[in-house]
Amino acid sequence: MNRKSKDEKIMKANEIYKIEVTVEKGNDNTYTAFISSENSLPFGILGDGNSVKEAIEDFEKSFEEMKEYYAKVKKEFPKNVEFSFKYDLASFLSYYSKIISLAGLEKLTGVNQGQLSHYVTGRRKPSKKTVIKIEKELHNFAAEISQVEFV
Repeated sequence: MNRKSKDEKIMKANEIYKIEVTVEKGNDNTYTAFISSENSLPFGILGDGNSVKEAIEDFEKSFEEMKEYYAKVKKEFPKNVEFSFKYDLASFLSYYSKIISLAGLEKLTGVNQGQLSHYVTGRRKPSKKTVIKIEKELHNFAAEISQVEFV
């Protein structure tokens, strides 16, 4: 698809653009938040930081800077953009470590706490099967928690 037709497709006035953002932990223990080149926006965005929070904040700042650039060059900027964040396991564990302990995650998922620690530090990478198991159990827990009502 050429750039002009891609830009025209983006500018549909009331369309909501749901963009998937990937957050990954690098080998240097920094984090990156990025959108793939296979998105419906006419540009890419990248954010970096020493934590997941910093990477997401830098990503959001980059988005605002792109908006300013579009205004400066008098190009129409996409409206109604929503981001959803997907994490690699190391980034997720690091980001939520103050909320979900590795011991608690072991109880939820059955994955050994020591193994989870290796994933956080980057010493080891989880298999696809392990990632799916952890994700499934976290979703089950979230569904259970969403049903809680206090009296």
